Amino acid sequence: MMKTMMMMAMMMGVAMGDIVDKTCKQTPDYSLCLSLLRSDPRSSSADTVGLGLILVDKIKALGTETLGQINMAYKTKPMLKKPLDECNLRYKTIVDVDVHTAIIAIRGNPKFAEGAIVDAGVEASVCEGGFPKGQSPITGLTQKMNKICDVTRAIVRMLL
Repeated sequence: MMKTMMMMAMMMGVAMGDIVDKTCKQTPDYSLCLSLLRSDPRSSSADTVGLGLILVDKIKALGTETLGQINMAYKTKPMLKKPLDECNLRYKTIVDVDVHTAIIAIRGNPKFAEGAIVDAGVEASVCEGGFPKGQSPITGLTQKMNKICDVTRAIVRMLL
């Protein structure tokens, strides 16, 4: 009996792993998608909605990390106060508005989730564009945000 239950659990894990692989193959960055989803234990039992929610959590975590970097940059790059202020506002919008909207909409009307994810990428890009060329202290984080938003949007579109 116990052996049968263990076999069933292993088969379920393989089947769920297949959904991660199958889903990620339909995104613009297969490797990033796999990395993001497999790093979260919830992905082993998630459906497509669950995978989208995991990625929205990743957007929130990266947005929060970026806000921390912005706050540190105020001290180390005071001459960039104006673009840092703009980025602070834009990343707060990502974390507080776009993420919240996406979480609710993925479960209800995924079209609105897609809009929120697109907006998160736009907010990050506009933030980056506000710095004098080559002076942004958050370029790497912005690029990562855009890539995660692209992958998340692709998964949300599967729900439409």
